[in-house]
Amino acid sequence: MHCDPRFSRVREAFERNFADGVELGSAFAVYLDGELVVDLWDGVADRRTGRPWERDTPVFAYSCTKAITATVLLQLAERGLVDVTAPVAEVWPEFGVRGKQRITVEHLLTHQAGLPALDERVPVEEFEDLPAIAARLAGQRPIWRPGSAHGYHALTYGFLVGEVVRRVTGKSVGELVAAEISGPLGLDLWVGAPDDVIAKAARLTAEPKPGSETGRKHGEPGKGDGAPRRAPGAPVRAATPIGPPKDPITAIAMAARDPGSLTNRALGNPRIQDLEGGANNPVLLRAGWPAAGVVTTARSLAAFYRALLAGELLRPETLEDAIRPRVAGPDQILLLDSSFGLGFMRPSMTFFLPSVSAFGHTGMGGSIGLGDPQHGLAAGYVMNKMADVFAGNQRVIRLMEAVYRSI
Repeated sequence: MHCDPRFSRVREAFERNFADGVELGSAFAVYLDGELVVDLWDGVADRRTGRPWERDTPVFAYSCTKAITATVLLQLAERGLVDVTAPVAEVWPEFGVRGKQRITVEHLLTHQAGLPALDERVPVEEFEDLPAIAARLAGQRPIWRPGSAHGYHALTYGFLVGEVVRRVTGKSVGELVAAEISGPLGLDLWVGAPDDVIAKAARLTAEPKPGSETGRKHGEPGKGDGAPRRAPGAPVRAATPIGPPKDPITAIAMAARDPGSLTNRALGNPRIQDLEGGANNPVLLRAGWPAAGVVTTARSLAAFYRALLAGELLRPETLEDAIRPRVAGPDQILLLDSSFGLGFMRPSMTFFLPSVSAFGHTGMGGSIGLGDPQHGLAAGYVMNKMADVFAGNQRVIRLMEAVYRSI
C-alpha cells in the first residue's frame, strides 16, 4: 500500500472505516496533479472463503460505468461519428416512433429521454443480448415529454447509449473501452469482464437491517427483493414529488419497495435478483451493461479520471463542455435533486462532495469515481460491502473529506 505523508489523514479515515465495522473489503486511490498519492486496500474479498483483498482485486462497481460509457460516446463525437444534438433516430431509425422522433443523443446522456424503465420484464435469457433489450426500449412511448424533465435512467441509460454506439461503430461499449481506454492506458477496467477477471473479483455482499429488504437488493439477494410486480397495463405511480419530502431517505426507500412506483421499475428491471448470486453471477459480470457493468480496481478507476483531466481521453474543451451541468433539480426517479452533464454527475444531493468543481459518477452500494479539475484530483473508491441502497455512503464521504483537508 502507498500513502503520501501529506495524506496521512486519508489513511486514518480508511483504517477507521474498518475499525468501525462498516467495511468488509475495499480500496481507495487518489491522484493529485497526475501523481498517485494514495493507493490503499484492505479486508476480505470473499466473505465465504476469507480470500483477502489484494492490490489487483477488481470488483463490480455498478453505475460508475455510466461516466465511462459517456466517454466512449464523446470520443465518437470528437471524430464526427455522432452528433449529440441530433435525434437518436438518425443513427437508430427504429427508435423514432411513438413520440421519440425528437429525442436527441443529449437527452439520453442527461436522463431526459423519459425512458427510465422498461415496460415489460426482461427475461434472464436476454441479459447478455444488449441489442434485444434496446429493441424493447425502441418500441416504448416516453413516460414524460422528452426534455421537459429529468429522471435517473439507472439501467436503461446503458442500453440506449450503448445501442447508439453500436449503430455507429458496429461494436459494443465494452469492446471500445478495451480498445480505446483500458488497453492504451493499461487499466484493470472492463465493461464485460473475461473469465479470469471474474474468478478473482471480489464478491459483493450486504447485511440487511432486520425487516428490511433494501440491503439485499443487489448484493446476495433473496428471491423477490425489490422486484417490479406491476401487471401489464396497470397504472404507474411516477415519482414526481412537489418540493423535497420531509424525510427524503425514507421516501426513496418506500418508493423503491413499492412495485407500482416508477422508482422501483427503473431500478429493478432487468431483475438482477433473478440470477443466482445476484450481481456476483458471471452472466452479469460478462454482459457489460453500459449503465452498470464495469469491473475495476480503485486505482484504475482513479486513473481513468486522471487521464480525463490530462486530456488523454478527450480534448480539454470536450471535457469542459461535457461536465457543464445540463439539468439540475428534482429527479423523477431518485426523489432528490440531481445534476448531470453529458453522462457525468455534478454536485447535488445525489453526488455529495466537498467541492463544487467535481464531476464523476457513483455506483450502487457506495462505489465512486471522480475528477476535480480545479484541484487536480482524481479518485476511485470500490468496496464489496453494499451500503444501504439510498442512504448514501458515509464511508466515501469520510475519505473524500480527508482528501480535501489534506490539500
